[in-house]
Amino acid sequence: MKSFLFYTLYKFMDTKLIDVEDLLELVARYCFNLFIIFIIVYFIYSKNSRRKDFYFSYYAISTIIFTLCFLLASVKLELGFALGLFAIFGIIRYRTDTIPIKEMTYLFVVIGISVINALSGKKVSYIELLFTNAAIVTTMWILEKILMLRQEVSLDITYEKIDNIHRLNKEELLKDIEERTGIKIKRLEIMEINFRKNVAKIRIFHDINDVNGNSKRKL
Repeated sequence: MKSFLFYTLYKFMDTKLIDVEDLLELVARYCFNLFIIFIIVYFIYSKNSRRKDFYFSYYAISTIIFTLCFLLASVKLELGFALGLFAIFGIIRYRTDTIPIKEMTYLFVVIGISVINALSGKKVSYIELLFTNAAIVTTMWILEKILMLRQEVSLDITYEKIDNIHRLNKEELLKDIEERTGIKIKRLEIMEINFRKNVAKIRIFHDINDVNGNSKRKL
């Protein structure tokens, strides 16, 4: 009787109630994956981008992708499955706002790391897995810190000091706009001049990290 109850608890409807070895592997891999994602999102992405509206998406997507891949690892999955995950998120467009290129890149990195950590089988040693994650983190850090690759965005403004539009007053124009907007301007283009209204439409280009909010707006 006791053996029957034990067997029933151990295996219910052809599914094990608990597999200690698999459970420990799931917990260990999940913690490791979350640690890697935390390093990339918090120490690399957030330190070089003031946008925090993608934090939730990065952690949530990483969690669901990892658990999905890990729990389905016992099923025979072809390479098309992993590539399909990238394709799904590659065509997604959030209706409220378009994801910037840099944020989309980090999204692919988060998905890729989660897939790697979840689907790497016994043929991949833990040293190889650790090296792969370390290589990705190091590459992202180099791209952000050493190469200082920054995303340039534009901002359209209506400017009323028409005298500063003259090409000889370029320095005064840049200084005035920077003082009034608080943005470090990399370059600008005069789109339109209206002498009747004494205004000009100017497009300024700046580093996305210099301001918060949308990458393009009108002043």
